[in-house]
Amino acid sequence: MRTPFIMRHPSVLWFLSALALLTLGVTILSEGFGLGLVSTSFVKTLGKTLCLCLIAIAMDVVWGYCGILSLGHFAFFGIGGYAIGMWLMYARTEQIVTTSLSGGPLPPTPDEVTAAIGTQIFGVVGSSEIPLIWSFAHSLPLQLAMVVLVPGLLALVFGWLAFRSRVTGVYLSILTQAMTLALSLYLFQNDSGLRGNNGLSGLQNIPGFEAVPQSVISIVFLWASALALGLGYVLFAWVVSGKMGSVIRAIRDDETRLRFLGYHVEGYKLFVFTLTAIVAAIAGALYYPQAGIVNPAEIAPIASIYLAVWVAIGGRGRLYGAVIGAAFVSLLSSWFTGGGAPDVPLGFYTIRWTDWWLVLLGLSFVAVTLFFPKGIGGLFDKLVRKQS
Repeated sequence: MRTPFIMRHPSVLWFLSALALLTLGVTILSEGFGLGLVSTSFVKTLGKTLCLCLIAIAMDVVWGYCGILSLGHFAFFGIGGYAIGMWLMYARTEQIVTTSLSGGPLPPTPDEVTAAIGTQIFGVVGSSEIPLIWSFAHSLPLQLAMVVLVPGLLALVFGWLAFRSRVTGVYLSILTQAMTLALSLYLFQNDSGLRGNNGLSGLQNIPGFEAVPQSVISIVFLWASALALGLGYVLFAWVVSGKMGSVIRAIRDDETRLRFLGYHVEGYKLFVFTLTAIVAAIAGALYYPQAGIVNPAEIAPIASIYLAVWVAIGGRGRLYGAVIGAAFVSLLSSWFTGGGAPDVPLGFYTIRWTDWWLVLLGLSFVAVTLFFPKGIGGLFDKLVRKQS
């Protein structure tokens, strides 16, 4: 009888156990289900951090294992957020409009309801028409399908065009960055159909759960984020193991030699690029209802650069390294930019971390690159080897 995959990879079992203990511990200490020692805002921060850990794992697979430095994966993350945000905003607005119009002498017609929804959502950009891309916004199952299909198709088409042309290295990174920039600039326009710079807001209000307090909803999303992270970790651990994992690493180390050995390199690269894009979109679909808003700034190229920094700090080529890097930087960022870190008076100047956090992050990236090229995960490996 063959041993289950998780049992053959103890590190996966350890990760899942730690994730389950963290989620259970936060639930017990939360305001919604537990002792009230952990605030709802911090529970949301942890839930969003788990989503960022999931996209960091996807980035680690495509870059750390396959050698494709994609500077566009946060675009897929944002697309997933927009896809679920469209349903959240439409369904919530529909409830408000229906309640408002029900007080009239005659029941509203479907056309009147649709027109009122369009005015409520798009009045901020001077329009009242519901764009064509919102055709499925009334249906949760269809919008959930869009979370997977839209970024998956975009990654598939972009990857096929790039990989069949054998674009590699820095040129491929520039192409992915250009794709992200083009998408971001398009979304900033008011006629993009997604409310331009205003983005989609009020996403924390889940239709049908108005009576449920945010303290409870935050725990539900925490568990959903933890489940997605756990499944994503197992999926990618399987992808990078065995023969497929060896081929993916060979693409990173010597793509030309692997091609001469008869492997269809473009097929493997396209598979990894598309799969990681879909997982990134799923992470975004879970992240933005907890954040409450998604706008074009979330898809800007700088976000994907930050993602690469997280993976580098955690240690690329290690799934747990990507998780460590994303969690470390995300929580530290929340502490520094949220006013948790005290200002440092120097007499002639006062260091305010809300202004200097990005400088500190940049210096950390340089320090890790120069002195700890394997990141925090590499230091952890050394510690384990010394103790064993």
